[in-house]
Amino acid sequence: MKITVPYGSGQVSCEVPDARPVNVVRVLSPEPGDETEEGIVRRSLADPISSPRLSELARGKKRVVILTSDHTRPVPSGVILPLMCEEIRMGSPDADITILIGVGSHRAATRGEIALKFGKEFAAREKIVNHDPLGRDLISLGNLPSGGDLVVSRMAAEADLLTADGFIEPHQFAGFSGGRKIVLPGIASLETVLASHNAEFTVHPRARPGSLAGNPFHIDMLYAARAANLAFIVNVALTHSKRIAASFAGDMEKAHLAGCGFVLAHAGADVPRTPIVITSNGGYPLDQNIYQATKSIMTADSACSDGGVIIAVNECRDGCGARTFYDSFRGARSLDALLDEIAGRGRTGTIPDQWVTQLTASIVRNRRVIFVTDAPKEMVENFRMTYAPTLEGALAEADGMLAERGIFGAPITVLPDAVSLIVNGTPPQT
Repeated sequence: MKITVPYGSGQVSCEVPDARPVNVVRVLSPEPGDETEEGIVRRSLADPISSPRLSELARGKKRVVILTSDHTRPVPSGVILPLMCEEIRMGSPDADITILIGVGSHRAATRGEIALKFGKEFAAREKIVNHDPLGRDLISLGNLPSGGDLVVSRMAAEADLLTADGFIEPHQFAGFSGGRKIVLPGIASLETVLASHNAEFTVHPRARPGSLAGNPFHIDMLYAARAANLAFIVNVALTHSKRIAASFAGDMEKAHLAGCGFVLAHAGADVPRTPIVITSNGGYPLDQNIYQATKSIMTADSACSDGGVIIAVNECRDGCGARTFYDSFRGARSLDALLDEIAGRGRTGTIPDQWVTQLTASIVRNRRVIFVTDAPKEMVENFRMTYAPTLEGALAEADGMLAERGIFGAPITVLPDAVSLIVNGTPPQT
């Protein structure tokens, strides 16, 4: 049998004996039929959920801001944003439209990444800017339910009309991506992001994929989106090939919930735990750095039996992806010391990328993780993971680790697109 896993813009593979148990688990890919991606989005714009049409909302509005995700997200903005701009100008031909990239705590998108994501022609004719979470163009909107200061982009908060695009998939602690998340963390100040993404919330029992009710991250994010007056969204669900399968336009909360329900119907899977789990983010752009690649490792953890081995297959062409994340591991005396330090910081002491550090360290402390990647070997090892240049070599390494415990020919679970999957009974609370 040949195991094939997405890797960057291509794939990697290896062969195993036919007699060896291999379970490949994929999300049930929603199929759009013969309708074009543009047609799917147009239909949702023509019949929005719990909202007037975007063209009606735009009437008389001069300063219009469309929030959009950064280069690390596979949002098909090249399809969605031209249609949103067209709809806005139907209602307000002279509208001054700004596309504001919600980078959260990530780095700004480069001009090349902007052209690639939005299309060269669109990027050349429209005003597209990166949000700066450390900049001066910020405004306070009070306090989050969790107690932290809510500070966001002034440009967005003072717009005559604030809208957003996005896509919906399971999220490791926010329940689902999309919707309200484009405001927090998307266009929030770094201080606000840190206040919400604290150690207490990261390990909260409701902060799980597919879970919204009682999720402290969701509560903060929803509050922030309302406070910023996010009036209209266009969020999509994607197929395995990252094409638009469905579009949900309209009210920020209700359209997002409708999209979450659609994704949930396709994303849940009861996966028997096995000693070896091969996992991937599903290729570029989601596997462009180790920071993002940890999402597939977190999903694999739910499918791996006690004492098992996770093989993470992610290209990571941009290396670690977040310097603070990397430095936290590299400078730690031990994983126990690192986790104790994080737990002791409290809500007000959060540092950048702490949430990913905390979740990753918790897994690596308890499991062997082998990383197939283009990232440097030393970098992988500083994350307390085992480097492997090939999937074949990684599987041989995993077999060797298990053989030390008397386990031979162990069953394998393969999660080729793990970030889109909700594994083993995660509560679908909406």
